[in-house]
Amino acid sequence: MSSFGYSLKKVLVNLLIILGLSALLGYLFLKLYLPMYTNHGENVSVPDLSGYTFDEVQTKLSEAGLQYEVSPDSGYSTDLKPLAVLKHIPGPNALVKNGRKIYLTLNARNAPLLKMPNLVNTPLKNVQEILANMGLERGDIIYVPDIGINVVLEQKYRGQSIPEGAEIPKGARIDLVVGDGLGNQILSVPNMVGLDETEAEFVILGSGLRVGEKRYTSNDTLPAGRVFLQSPQGGSQVKTGEIIDLWIVKE
Repeated sequence: MSSFGYSLKKVLVNLLIILGLSALLGYLFLKLYLPMYTNHGENVSVPDLSGYTFDEVQTKLSEAGLQYEVSPDSGYSTDLKPLAVLKHIPGPNALVKNGRKIYLTLNARNAPLLKMPNLVNTPLKNVQEILANMGLERGDIIYVPDIGINVVLEQKYRGQSIPEGAEIPKGARIDLVVGDGLGNQILSVPNMVGLDETEAEFVILGSGLRVGEKRYTSNDTLPAGRVFLQSPQGGSQVKTGEIIDLWIVKE
């Protein structure tokens, strides 16, 4: 065999040996050293910490072999205690390495302050949405005699009338003084018998009363379109806002 062929064979053998050793070392590094270094397979499931107080969370994380860090940002929920956990990262049931740091967002110790909106003269059906959008709670509804039915007349916080723009804590209960639609003024019901339908409506509304149900039926005593019966009857004593029903001669 020539010296050139012998040298080439020797180089190939050495190259194969080097490749084999490299493959072996790579296998040992990936399968033995790296798992040992990173504690491969020693995962911890993050417990659900939402709603727990800060003291309780410290105990739970310590038992799970995890660390924590409190986020500088906080939120506020009226349903949770001060410093209770609102959320955490990684979230519940996430698999992490032993000793991993869990980032906590806590409920603020004090409720943030809001400016009181103006609810006066607002229909009650709209008030609930306004309060909810601002993070406030509707409290008691106190009905008082007033011609405005289900219209807010006064807004109160802790028993005191509160003006628009006053600062109140988020989650505060706002009590509402609301009109019952009747009022407290006593009126004498006008007599609408004999009047046509349009004129009777004007008389009712002009007297501080409300038009109720209108029934159309046959009657031989009056022309069509005229009121032949009403309830309450003319001369009755009623409160402001009372409903007056009419019976009208049909065409």
